[in-house]
Amino acid sequence: MREEPKTTLADGSPVTLDHREINPATGQQKGYVVLSQEERDKGFTRPLRCSYQHVGVKPKNPLRDLTEEEHQQYDKFGYIAFEAYPENESPVTGRFWTNEALKNGCGAITTMANSIAETYARDPKFYGGTFCASCQKHFPLEQFVWIGTNETVGS
Repeated sequence: MREEPKTTLADGSPVTLDHREINPATGQQKGYVVLSQEERDKGFTRPLRCSYQHVGVKPKNPLRDLTEEEHQQYDKFGYIAFEAYPENESPVTGRFWTNEALKNGCGAITTMANSIAETYARDPKFYGGTFCASCQKHFPLEQFVWIGTNETVGS
């Protein structure tokens, strides 16, 4: 059985029950859990990166224009394109996209505390989401890329 890694809050203090409480003025949690300094000192499995960009959710497959029939049926919903999924990836045939959905990331860059960056570098799968400083909200990792790359945060 694998032993759970030791954790603390980003400032080095013990993890508290209320650490996820959101400050309404900033959108940030009261405290963020990180791997302990002892765990981070064991070395990194990924490069140490401190900043990421909020790019939003993007299609993974090529988009095509809507057919005339699809326009008649779906224009009222604001759909402008269709993403067909490969048969081997999903039983669903694809997804219709609106202009708003295609432009959903704000593009802002967020820089995190070193202890959080080191936690990502030690264990990229440690977090399931992260914070956008501009939107002042937490989003799934798939909406962010490391600065200077097309690499999704947490991958």
